[in-house]
Amino acid sequence: MTAIDSRKRLIGAMASTLGNVLEWYDFVVFGFLSIIIAKQFFPSHSEYAALMLTTATFGAGFVVRPLGGILLGMYADRKGRKAGLTLVIAMMTVAAAMIALTPGFQQIGLIAPAIVLCARLLQGISAGGEFGTATAMLIEYAPTARRNLYGSWQMFAQALGALLAVAMGSALTHLFTHEALESWAWRIPFLLGLLIGPVGFYIRRNLPETEAFQKLGARVKVPFSRVVMHYPRELFVATALSAALNVMAYVIITYLPIYAVQNLHMPVTLPFSVLLASVLLRVVTIPLFGHLADRIGGERLIRVALALFLVVLYPAYYWIVNAPSFASIMSVELGFALLISASNAPIPTALAGLFPTEVRSTGLAISYNIGAAVFGGFSPMVLTWLLHVTGNNMMPAHFCAVFFALGLIGAFMLKRRAAPVNEFATQ
Repeated sequence: MTAIDSRKRLIGAMASTLGNVLEWYDFVVFGFLSIIIAKQFFPSHSEYAALMLTTATFGAGFVVRPLGGILLGMYADRKGRKAGLTLVIAMMTVAAAMIALTPGFQQIGLIAPAIVLCARLLQGISAGGEFGTATAMLIEYAPTARRNLYGSWQMFAQALGALLAVAMGSALTHLFTHEALESWAWRIPFLLGLLIGPVGFYIRRNLPETEAFQKLGARVKVPFSRVVMHYPRELFVATALSAALNVMAYVIITYLPIYAVQNLHMPVTLPFSVLLASVLLRVVTIPLFGHLADRIGGERLIRVALALFLVVLYPAYYWIVNAPSFASIMSVELGFALLISASNAPIPTALAGLFPTEVRSTGLAISYNIGAAVFGGFSPMVLTWLLHVTGNNMMPAHFCAVFFALGLIGAFMLKRRAAPVNEFATQ
């Protein structure tokens, strides 16, 4: 196969990131509408019980992510990146349709929450396979000199999906009454999200396979057990960095504004403003840091960003705990957003470089989804419990410091690679 031209590289990059946009769009929208969804599918005499059932259903998607990552990662390593990504986007689309189109509890009874639970499980499995396979394809498509920029598209897509969801949430609250939202308008963002699915499926289905995968030819595909046994160091490094990355997403970005309301007694309007500003900043700066990483080295940028995070983490939290205000919390969140962009932009490329082509999707999927499911998705719940038990408002700083230090250790172990650089796509 001849070298992939610039247009095909661009299409491949767009196709690889569409799933991440849809995943994070659905994630934020579901969280934003969780109270309304609770009333639609989990009616109860206790509003708290209904919300807890909705939260548990949402969390079920995280529980199955590692399993989905392993199964779909192995599928992509055996059948190809194109086949893996096409299957993932199809599963995501079906799951989104199940949530968008399922009648409420009053119409079909217990079948309604059962369908929503199945949809969340399907979303979790598909999301588990998305990051590893999409990152493998992005990096294998990328020209050597722009590999970090291409890899940063994964993190850009996550920020873009969150931004679209925040914008949709704002539009819903301004355009519809509360009664309309509870009756039918809550389905609109899920229906609009469905538009991404068919487009992504069409583009992915018509992609050429990456050269790096095609060069494997008839080579024996590596089973899952050998990935774990032969690449334990690489899996540790990738999991450590993935844990830090996901703690940033779920604690710093998602949980910090809520923590400011619940524990620092800030106005309830604060989370939306802070989240919107921080996501906008990440959308703008992630590609810029991806470009910078190609100039100075991705591993160096990760180390510097994580080290700076550890330096400013405690002073920043001390400031907002002892002088809570809109200005202090917004300043801290925007400063953190810059460090998140700097560290996140080169991480996909760094992780992909740890594994050779024949196990790249599987290795990425295992490590990233352990980080997402264990250390990321359940972080807000763990922090809520820790704050309740200890009464220490600095607990989020302690929690983040542990995982950022772990990530920094992983970053210093990146210098030894399982996969040589020239194994990726040609110039």
